[in-house]
Amino acid sequence: MSARSEPGVPARPTVRSSGSLLVDNIGELVTNAPGAEGDPLGLRRDAALLIEDGEVAWIGPARYAPAADRRIDADGAAVLPGFVDSHAHLVFAGDRAAEFAARMSGEPYTGGGIRTTVGATRAASDDELRATVGRLRGEAMRQGTTTIEIKSGYGLTVADETRSLRIAAEFTEDTTFLGAHVVPAEYADRPDDYVGLVCGPMLAAAAPYARWIDVFCERGAFDVDHARAILACGQAVGLGVRVHANQLGPGPGVQLGVELGAASVDHCTHLSDADVDALAGSATVATLLPGAEFSTRSPYPDARRLLDAGVTVALATDCNPGSSYTSSMPFCIALAVREMRMTPAEAVWAATAGGAAALRRTDVGRLARGARADLIILDAPSHLHLAYRPGVPLIRQVLHNGVPQCRP
Repeated sequence: MSARSEPGVPARPTVRSSGSLLVDNIGELVTNAPGAEGDPLGLRRDAALLIEDGEVAWIGPARYAPAADRRIDADGAAVLPGFVDSHAHLVFAGDRAAEFAARMSGEPYTGGGIRTTVGATRAASDDELRATVGRLRGEAMRQGTTTIEIKSGYGLTVADETRSLRIAAEFTEDTTFLGAHVVPAEYADRPDDYVGLVCGPMLAAAAPYARWIDVFCERGAFDVDHARAILACGQAVGLGVRVHANQLGPGPGVQLGVELGAASVDHCTHLSDADVDALAGSATVATLLPGAEFSTRSPYPDARRLLDAGVTVALATDCNPGSSYTSSMPFCIALAVREMRMTPAEAVWAATAGGAAALRRTDVGRLARGARADLIILDAPSHLHLAYRPGVPLIRQVLHNGVPQCRP
């Protein structure tokens, strides 16, 4: 096959591997590659994309598209990288719909309902937990999420945290040990003893199944000294750091995360000027979880303030049974645009490349040669429709590792 090129257009591949797949007739392609000023999404028009061996092998104008073994006609629709959901709690049992109804009737959210889920999770079998994770992972995939982080945190015993992570690892490579979610009831009067358990036997058993360690550094959960001790122990055994920070009120969580070089601090609802400055001067991502504010009737984070300061922002669902029972990244994008003053382009970037940055991944969240072939085809001509048409099922097709998944 002879190569044709024009300025800025890669040559066609000269060798085609078996099983190649061409996605062509793309009206708008979001690459997240550096684009012109004012174009954070690296948009391409009338594009095509070749997939080989689960990776993107070529991107260019549709008129120069190479031959392939199979073809998907995007029919002028928008194509985006698969969403990267960098904060989710999928390993649990039970239901907290009554708690949600109470909040909608005026009761405040305090995080205390976590212990309700702990009891149900401990009582559940492995198969029951696995079924819940599988159901929610499939639900997220149908809505365009091709990469997802999954936390433990609803077991809070050595055995239950370990099995939660073991099950989570069946569905994702980004697993997070959250033994420090809350202090369980049996340790209510002995928090120091529980921290010792988390840093000792629990971490030793859970670490082989985890990539990350996380702490809920918040009033009613873990103070800064306990959080620092737990995260330092995780770092010592090779786990990356994440922090639940500043959700329920001002606190030290963001500063602690930056101090420890956390990949991400998550929630970031109540921030001081010093918190914003610390994030802006670091590589730590601020992961915003608007589903939690929607579900708890709490103030939304000020994404505009963070973005204008130069902070890297990600969006994630915080999917959990108590405070954000949604697996929909499109819903979070719409909330971010409507309630957090993000532009549609900023929100889409945060839900793809931003999530990848929060997981310190370079293989996902973008569409470029060598990236993993995770992509979504919309039933719409532009990424703008994800915020413009909230609540509408716009995901026409999902490809994960270059393999078409079940349509919604």
